[in-house]
Amino acid sequence: MTTLWQASQQLQSGDATPDAFTEAALQAAHDPEQQGALVFTQRYTASGSPAKARWQAKQALSAIDGLPISIKDLFDVKGEATTAGSRLLADAPVAAANASVVDKLLHAGAAIVGKTNMTEFAFSGLGINPHYGTPVNPWQRDQQRIPGGSSSGAAVAVAEGMCLGAVGTDTGGSVRIPAALCGLTGFKPTAKRINQTGTLPLSTSLDSIGVIADDVRSCWLLDSIIADQPLALQSLDLHDARFAVPQTRVLEGLDQHVAQAWQRAITILRQAGATIIDIALPELDALNAMNARGGITAYEAWQWHKNTAQAQPDAYDPHVLARVQRGSPLTEQDAAELYQQRSAWQKRINAALGDVNALIMPTVPLIAPTIASLNDAQRYMEVNALMLRNPSIINMLDGCALSLPCHQPGSAPVGLSLASIHGDDARLISWALAVETALNWRSR
Repeated sequence: MTTLWQASQQLQSGDATPDAFTEAALQAAHDPEQQGALVFTQRYTASGSPAKARWQAKQALSAIDGLPISIKDLFDVKGEATTAGSRLLADAPVAAANASVVDKLLHAGAAIVGKTNMTEFAFSGLGINPHYGTPVNPWQRDQQRIPGGSSSGAAVAVAEGMCLGAVGTDTGGSVRIPAALCGLTGFKPTAKRINQTGTLPLSTSLDSIGVIADDVRSCWLLDSIIADQPLALQSLDLHDARFAVPQTRVLEGLDQHVAQAWQRAITILRQAGATIIDIALPELDALNAMNARGGITAYEAWQWHKNTAQAQPDAYDPHVLARVQRGSPLTEQDAAELYQQRSAWQKRINAALGDVNALIMPTVPLIAPTIASLNDAQRYMEVNALMLRNPSIINMLDGCALSLPCHQPGSAPVGLSLASIHGDDARLISWALAVETALNWRSR
């Protein structure tokens, strides 16, 4: 498959025009034999023709002018209701203006092919949606595995050629989890880098806007379009890398497939010259106490949902409602303590990392389970907690992270996560490019 980066390079060299890419994406999105009806809550019929003329006149609006991009159903589009994967908002007032990221995409000439399906209100890492249906993971589709969430449709859209890149959100892993489970690359930047105006919130303290694409360069390219300031991508040598593997929390409960892919990736990176050290990082255990009663996410979600959740509880996905309701007993004083605890915890983590270039860990500990295996409410919550466990660390840190594939082709998708502190995005994504090159995933 052509990546977003490759398509952009072909446009700039004159070897292709955007029409072919957009038409192929639209055909896949509207093909009744494919998953478009589950992947999208709204499908558009964007045309690449104006962009073709701009490229021919050497007046392209950006490096992605005319290329097919999808947006998560959390972003306002002027004149449309933003449903956030929920039937509750199907008849909500239409948006008066585009979300900031939508405007940036349109100004760049992107062909927005549709709004992608998601976990209701973005409150789960599994991607299951009882209202609009659940798009199935492209790997072993006949087994009906979860896509990961909450940006479920975003990942499946990229994996099945319905777009070349997707813009989603990430509050506890919602970009990186589906990327990992679907064999893609997902980038969660430092939250403040991307304007969240016009984005329906889950937890304003933890929300961030991120991207999903096939590879690191494609994520970097799409991020450069929607961010206020693009990142300077550098060529780094893994012989200069010092990566740390936390020994607290993140390696617990790895299934066989993840453990094998993880160990193989670590071996390859060491052979490529990277220094990989174990770091105790016992500070991670403090997250259990901070989140014992639902934490910041539950408190802030309840503030947004409390009126609707009390008036129309039956309209919610019951799994989502249960998580929202965890915030109902939390007071303003509880929240103030949580914010103070988070700030102090961030300082301890930053101090503990010292001269480490990045944290490295499995993105999630499991390969994608089947949807049917999660029908039991207790099992749903157990697996959801496992999926969120590692990536949510970085949201609490207000850091940046990227998940990229580390499995062998043809086997179950597994993600490897690189993560760093607040504002270290440019260096992190540059290290991720070096790691991707060493793993040599796309060329195998």
